[in-house]
Amino acid sequence: MNKQTDLSATKVRIVDSITEVEEQIRFFQNEGYEQDNIFILAHDRDRTSRIADKTDAGTIGIAEEGIGTAISNLFRSTGDELRAKMRSLGISKYDAERLEVEMDRDKVLVIAWGGKEYYGEDFDPAVFYYTYY
Repeated sequence: MNKQTDLSATKVRIVDSITEVEEQIRFFQNEGYEQDNIFILAHDRDRTSRIADKTDAGTIGIAEEGIGTAISNLFRSTGDELRAKMRSLGISKYDAERLEVEMDRDKVLVIAWGGKEYYGEDFDPAVFYYTYY
């Protein structure tokens, strides 16, 4: 019996390099996630854009985070903006803080998003976090 991937689940992997980003994107695509639902997030906005351009991955934008969060992010610090972007994909406040620390250490997040937007303190308790490799 083939095990089917639950594509409504959000999955997060912490990686070190663009090569690992590419590997993880392929992995998520092989599971069935659409290219439009795979995102890259790094601490530096320019680095995020460069990696996304080189790997054809997406960046978390207005469509995913909602107009209110996008406008608020214009006035937030980098850390607050990163946490808000992650929160909009269902990542809990605690995990967003933990993941931001990893990004401070020059790590990159590859996120396969389940497609549901989250607001305020709401979060997805079923987000799957791969162990760091």
